[in-house]
This record gives sequence, structure tokens and C-alpha cells, in this order.
Amino acid sequence: MKVLRGLVTRVPAAEPEAAVARLSERFRFETDCADVASDLSHGVTGFVVVDARSPEKYAAGHVPGALNLPTRSITAESTGHLDRAAMYVTYCDGPHCNGSTKSALRLAELGFRVKEMLGGFHFWTLDGHPVE
Repeated sequence: MKVLRGLVTRVPAAEPEAAVARLSERFRFETDCADVASDLSHGVTGFVVVDARSPEKYAAGHVPGALNLPTRSITAESTGHLDRAAMYVTYCDGPHCNGSTKSALRLAELGFRVKEMLGGFHFWTLDGHPVE
């Protein structure tokens, strides 16, 4: 059987061990809307959801229980009251917005453990998850 090489197969896939290492590493930095929604609905503790959008967008609707901490307002002073033992999961408008990345970076620079919620509020609502 002749194998046609195309855009997908031109570069061979990684060996399974390398794939496990690389793909597992991604989960140290990101999560998705479904996992956050599941954990929130099951009362899982140890993480705080951070809405990096403006107060106006937050007021119009946000992930239940999310803390509104706009990206530009993240400083040592504005985060002084936060629990350093918790993990902070940031989100912004959606995949077209890098506010969650900027917020996660600022929080990490201040010593917090962070992850980003892929898809942001856009995917949260598209998936039909509850909104406050």
C-alpha cells in the first residue's frame, strides 16, 4: 500500500513518550470551560476563577463566583488579599483576546499559581454554562 504524504503526515508524529511529556505539560498551564464548569458544579475547592475583563463586561455576565480583576489593575497591592495557596484560573472575552494570558502572567510574576481557561467567556456561554 502506497502512503501519500500530505500536510499532516509530512512531519512524523512524536514518539508516545515524547507526546505524553509534551501534552501533559500543557495541562499545567491551561484548562477548558467544561472542566471549570464541572469542578464548580461539584464544589471542588482550591481554585479561584478570575475574570480579567472590564467591570462593565463583568457586570453584564460572568462565570459564577468569578473574581473581577481586570488585567490592568493587577498589582501587588490589588492582590494582597488573595489566598496564595489557591490556584487562579484566568479568562477574558474569548480566543481573540489575550487578556487572560496577560492576567495569568501578571499573577505568576506576583507569585501566584495560575492557569488559563481556554475559550474565555465566549466559549463558556456557547457551551451553555451558567452565568451570573
